[in-house]
Amino acid sequence: MPGIVGEGAAARRQASPSIKLSIKNLGVKFGSAIALNDVSLDVAEGEFVCILGASGCGKSTLFNVVSGLLTATSGKIVLDGQDVSDRPGQVGYMLQKDLMLPWRTVLGNITLGASLTRGATARDKAEAADLARRYGLGDFLNHYPHALSGGMRQRVAMMRTIAAGREMMLLDEPFGALDAQTRLGMQQWLLQLWRDLNRTILFVTHDVDEAIYLADRIVVMTPRPGRIAEILTVDLPRPRPLEVLTTDTFVGLKRQIMQHLYH
Repeated sequence: MPGIVGEGAAARRQASPSIKLSIKNLGVKFGSAIALNDVSLDVAEGEFVCILGASGCGKSTLFNVVSGLLTATSGKIVLDGQDVSDRPGQVGYMLQKDLMLPWRTVLGNITLGASLTRGATARDKAEAADLARRYGLGDFLNHYPHALSGGMRQRVAMMRTIAAGREMMLLDEPFGALDAQTRLGMQQWLLQLWRDLNRTILFVTHDVDEAIYLADRIVVMTPRPGRIAEILTVDLPRPRPLEVLTTDTFVGLKRQIMQHLYH
């Protein structure tokens, strides 16, 4: 069943009509076990797409293939018109665990990618510091991870992913370990950041409310073998005030998704 095209999502696709990422007929097997079966998805430039499904449906496997960390059994990954299958480093990838290095400061963690690949320059550090100041980390640049809250650590991890300079970002349940209040604040923060920086985001979550609140479109996946059951367009305005969480559109989408997940 197709979703309803809303003003926010439609306007964004009209402004950025080109396809940023194309997942074509992707299949992944581990021995005789089929993790993904014929998954195809196009993501438009500047779009925010959430991948939603129960544990074991292949969401993280899909991300590992898109990021080039895992070789697919069949199909291919096309980014900006180029086949990037089995080519790591083409997208930004943030995991649920922040993976901060405890001996590096906030600034040092943000510039980690540059430090590991070519050596962080003064310009890298200045740009990272500016980014951190713009998004609420300016007072913490010289702090070490042990002094930060869970939400602040995730902000640093997000800044590190952005500083890597990739326009396509994969976010694998980045807020899953946070408490409900912190999580909602981080969702609002992420939407502001996404609007400002015009990145393209593919976001994995188990949380139905989170998917609806964040996404232009929601890809609902079936349990293993992972397939796309339905792609829903979220008909909610942007920017999204918290009031959208109680609208009929929000509740209707949630009901539709729950029917797939718990039928």
